[in-house]
Amino acid sequence: MRLLRRIVLGILLVLTVLVVLVVGSIGVDALIGRNRIDRLVNTRIDNPGAAPVGAFIAQPPGDGPFPAVIMIHEFWGLNGAINDKAAALAEEGYVVVAPDTYRGRSTGWLPRAIYLVSTTPEERIRTDLEAVFTWLAAQPGVDPERIAIMGFCYGGGQALRYSLHNNRLAATGVFYGSVITDPASLRALPGPLLGVFGGADASIPVADVRAFETALNTAGIPNQISVYEGQPHAFVESVEEIRQGGVQGEAWAELVAFLNKNLKQL
Repeated sequence: MRLLRRIVLGILLVLTVLVVLVVGSIGVDALIGRNRIDRLVNTRIDNPGAAPVGAFIAQPPGDGPFPAVIMIHEFWGLNGAINDKAAALAEEGYVVVAPDTYRGRSTGWLPRAIYLVSTTPEERIRTDLEAVFTWLAAQPGVDPERIAIMGFCYGGGQALRYSLHNNRLAATGVFYGSVITDPASLRALPGPLLGVFGGADASIPVADVRAFETALNTAGIPNQISVYEGQPHAFVESVEEIRQGGVQGEAWAELVAFLNKNLKQL
């Protein structure tokens, strides 16, 4: 009995130390990366009643008006990989805005990413995205009738949920974001939806993706749902790998074709 007590106490001690280390690492990462966002954004968007929304803006050459895309980052926060994707999409003829929905916070450390997702209020994200959309629609080089929203991972789920609240959006793109399977809710989507998912994604099973597709069809929402067999979560990683072709290039080409069809042909 005494031995068992010692084992239990030892396990509790180890778990306590691990928790302290993880919590401490979140604080250390926040300190190290406190100026990270300042190097990633190139504009600040007015946000009535709140702090301005930092964002990276990429624009094609010319005067427009161009179609536009709001591109939401993964759960790491705004980073160089998202900015590179925004710049690559701008090369296709779109004004692209990649907002910082974490308000000055970004990370490459998993525990802090989980912390940021769990502590960022949904209502605040929606308010910030509304400010971004309002600003973007007012730009002289943007056609306000041709604005889409899309995102990756966390950003894909946020793009889907924001679309349910903005009937001015022309289209929605969800790259392996959390899904909604209630047809009554999805009827509020203002336009067609592209969904890109990995067949080996443990966090979003294929059964959930198919339930999402069924719900979209039941709701009468035009949709294009693709499951890339054998691919894990967040498989579209970098512009460099996209340009090498393969599955990442295929998924990116699908996005561009979807946007061209639903924004450039309006």
